[in-house]
Amino acid sequence: MTEMLNFKDVELYYDHVYALKGVSINLMQGEIVALIGANGAGKSSILRAITGLRKIKSGSISFMGERLDGTPAADVVRRGIAMVPEGRRVFPFMSVKDNLLMGAFTRSDKAGIADTLDSILTRFPRLKERYNQQSSTLSGGEQQMMVIGRALMAKPKLLLLDEPSLGIAPKLVQDIARAIVAISRDEGVSVLLVEQNSRMALSISSRAYAMSTGSVVLSGNSKELMGDDRIKAAYLGGDL
Repeated sequence: MTEMLNFKDVELYYDHVYALKGVSINLMQGEIVALIGANGAGKSSILRAITGLRKIKSGSISFMGERLDGTPAADVVRRGIAMVPEGRRVFPFMSVKDNLLMGAFTRSDKAGIADTLDSILTRFPRLKERYNQQSSTLSGGEQQMMVIGRALMAKPKLLLLDEPSLGIAPKLVQDIARAIVAISRDEGVSVLLVEQNSRMALSISSRAYAMSTGSVVLSGNSKELMGDDRIKAAYLGGDL
């Protein structure tokens, strides 16, 4: 497998407070890798560093063998990285259609954009049913499907997902989890998944990193981590 993302010895501050303390993670092409941990552990800071929304203090970030840190956010998208932010961030007064098309802002291939749009509507039939509705009228789960679809409109090689299960009904969490697996499998998109729902994250990822106060405290195969007593106690609420 080819290494897609190398995040090495990264330190990041918010003002004078450490957000990341020498964090190293990597992701191979085609993998789903999970970042688990409590709120404030530094998971989302990793995504902000990758996308250029936060400047790192030291260390390096490479994507497909080329340095990524210091790249403007819009160019990060052009390089093949798309992010689904925490809290969904929809354009509430725009239709589902227009929200989705906003994700293709870096593209000019009209036929390709139409093909991508068709594939997203096939993958998320609820969006097809609500295609011309104002996005603010959608449920939380439907909005999450829409923002994942919007990110896919950029045709990314790497999809960054920040808390996709947050505030979503349990049944729709399962639908979204299945969609993440299918997107990775069918379209060859690698996924870096940030989740407080550790059980869901470990169940759909191949590898995971457990974080606490800006550091990686455990990492390894997701199935093995799910059986680790330390993970059970700290992230899974006891025995599975």
